[in-house]
Amino acid sequence: MHEPSISHLATEDPQIAGLIEAEAKRQFEKIRMIASENYVSTAVLEATGTVLTNKYSEGYAGKRYYEGQQFIDQIETIAIERAKSLFGVDHANVQTYSGSPANLAVYLAFLNPGDTVLGMGLPAGGHLTHGWPVSATGKWFNAVHYGVEKETGLVDLNKVRELALEHRPKLIICGGTAIPRTIDFPAYAAIAKEVGAVLLADIAHIAGLIAGGAHPSPVGYADVISTTTHKTLRGPRGAMLMCNAEHAKAIDKAVFPGLQGGPHNHTTAGIAVALREAATPEFKVYAHQVVANAQALAAALVERGFDLVSGGTDNHLILADLTPKGIAGKPAAQALDAAGIELNYNTVPFDPRKPFDPSGIRLGTAGLTTRGLTPEQMPQVAAWMDEAIGAALKEDTAELDRIAGEVSDLLKAYPMPGYASE
Repeated sequence: MHEPSISHLATEDPQIAGLIEAEAKRQFEKIRMIASENYVSTAVLEATGTVLTNKYSEGYAGKRYYEGQQFIDQIETIAIERAKSLFGVDHANVQTYSGSPANLAVYLAFLNPGDTVLGMGLPAGGHLTHGWPVSATGKWFNAVHYGVEKETGLVDLNKVRELALEHRPKLIICGGTAIPRTIDFPAYAAIAKEVGAVLLADIAHIAGLIAGGAHPSPVGYADVISTTTHKTLRGPRGAMLMCNAEHAKAIDKAVFPGLQGGPHNHTTAGIAVALREAATPEFKVYAHQVVANAQALAAALVERGFDLVSGGTDNHLILADLTPKGIAGKPAAQALDAAGIELNYNTVPFDPRKPFDPSGIRLGTAGLTTRGLTPEQMPQVAAWMDEAIGAALKEDTAELDRIAGEVSDLLKAYPMPGYASE
């Protein structure tokens, strides 16, 4: 059952309570490998489900527009100081609602409509808010995109430099949503400096790895750093912006009053708790274990004939092109879900298929590492994935059910924060 208890909700609205309990059970019984998901601690769950949600707090600590901020100011200040200490930055804004508004705030802080931005293209592993045409960032700004090399799946930074010199962007973005390799922040910084651009490092996926010392940090290279607070950082669904002192005023002004009203104080409290957890020695062990699991899983998948973009991974994320397996990403993801393995279908670089029916799948090891799985279990996970895809091709639902039962049996030995097995 869900932990903390939702007994009051069960009495007041049993329909919603029942669905929450069902979701908690689902999360417990499946290997959750959506790369942008994780499990938060019970302490984070408790912080986000408090009376803090009752309070409006437009403005910043000491400069609010409503009264009654004596305790809210302390909570937000603690979250800011913990972010600054953990990442080694001059300034942190913990009010942004999620990753997309955080990135949009950077545009508002430094650009005017029509200005040029250089970011990684979505099909290559970038993000919608890096100037992709369907996003407001692609509609309001002149977006130029770089990608990866077809042969290697890696970014050619010489080509990024050539694009920067040709288009003279005011903003360069590094980072994305499907990048399995280490991001070379110093190289991007050198390019940005050469053309006089602001460098934004979007570390939403790797923030926890950076905090735990399992990935190089952009601090000292990027002018602004954006991140969500969930994913590998293992906090609630929120976001942060971090920067040097020079840009602090512009960033804060862009967030409020530029884009948002009152911050979500219950989320701020959850972020503060997660940041405290991320500063512990145990979290450093966790961050390195995430990478070890990903690399072990990648190796096991390669042994089973999976075609991995860039050939493997340096972080938590694996991107696989299923074309050699004779199946598209969407039916594979649906079959894997039926088999108790949760991930998402995903475009791969140079994908000939449409985005809603792409060739690939994306998976990550942050969640299963939180549950306590180790490299020892990764060959079995790879075997289940291979068997499930084979079953999908044969439309063998009984085989999928068998795998799901084995997955559930394995996970019974690995506790899940937020769920107490009966």
